[in-house]
Amino acid sequence: MIVFTSICTNYAHKARTLAESVKKNIPDAKFFVCLTEREKGEEMDFPYFDEVILSKDMWEGNFNQFIYKHSIVEASTAVKGQFFRYLLKTYPGEDKFVYLDPDCYVYSDFTELKQLLEKKPIILCPHLLQPGNIDMELSSTAHGVYNLGFLAVNHSEEAERFINWWADRLYLFCYDDIQRGIFTDQKWIDLAPCFFDAEILKHRGYDFATWSLLDCGMTNDGNHYFIKGDPLRFIHFSGYGKTIENCMRNWLQNEDHPFRKLYNDYQKLHEKNDSDNISTTKWSYSKYSSGEEIDDKLRIMYRSNYDVMFNCENPFALCNKEMRIRLSKKRNPIHYLHKGVRTLKDEGVKSLFSKTVKFVKSR
Repeated sequence: MIVFTSICTNYAHKARTLAESVKKNIPDAKFFVCLTEREKGEEMDFPYFDEVILSKDMWEGNFNQFIYKHSIVEASTAVKGQFFRYLLKTYPGEDKFVYLDPDCYVYSDFTELKQLLEKKPIILCPHLLQPGNIDMELSSTAHGVYNLGFLAVNHSEEAERFINWWADRLYLFCYDDIQRGIFTDQKWIDLAPCFFDAEILKHRGYDFATWSLLDCGMTNDGNHYFIKGDPLRFIHFSGYGKTIENCMRNWLQNEDHPFRKLYNDYQKLHEKNDSDNISTTKWSYSKYSSGEEIDDKLRIMYRSNYDVMFNCENPFALCNKEMRIRLSKKRNPIHYLHKGVRTLKDEGVKSLFSKTVKFVKSR
């Protein structure tokens, strides 16, 4: 089994904490890190990381053209589909692949998941498994039914079809843009059970998170933790810090609630792994090659301007002034959409762009 996470360097402390928990509790797992930075520094040398792979090194096509349009919040999610594709191609002998967000922590082996992956190609975890928390129900309608802090696939044709579809969609549409119906990589997965043979894992011990706290029924027998009888496999500490602490105040009336202890223990490990202040590291793709800070407004303009996107070999070689000039020029969008399609290497993305061209023509 390969377990991986996707980060920029400022989340390396979270990845360190996760990796240690994976190695402690899933003995047969290899732990990989997909790192979206220009270079891999010495700070990524960590005994529980089996391999750290730069996003640009596993990418199919022009990575600079792709990553320029993303904020740091979007970047680590935008590359996940391609990284799954890379793993499936590079490790044909592996039959189980699991993604975990870096702010997860594993408490016991993934017994049920391993069994499911023997017969099911795609495993998803929903945010919610019971009604009652209206705030979280509304949040799920906006951010996605399934939480993409977890995703598991086996090595099958169906899993590859799913990953190729998802990676193609993320190539063009992986933004934090809820008004357009997009929330990074996550909202797309609402469609996955409609298109593919996806299993919805309703085991409460997987992907237990902030949104699960209300009436969660967590217990501890002295050695193991359970969620309404299901053994705890991993916690997703999404909203670590003020968000989780606020939810604990509002939803956990009992001061002796077992989650409080787990959170305090995680907090200590989290801080220990950030003793080198790696969380303050500046994202290398936040600047042009010259060192000038990129204007985020230009990123947003660039993502919808295929003319500029596919005719600029390396946007990081420019500056804000030059990018602004290029983005302000008006040209025939159909001509440059077609030109953009011809420059792409990925056949799935080419197909998606061809459909985009037809849509633009029909407007």
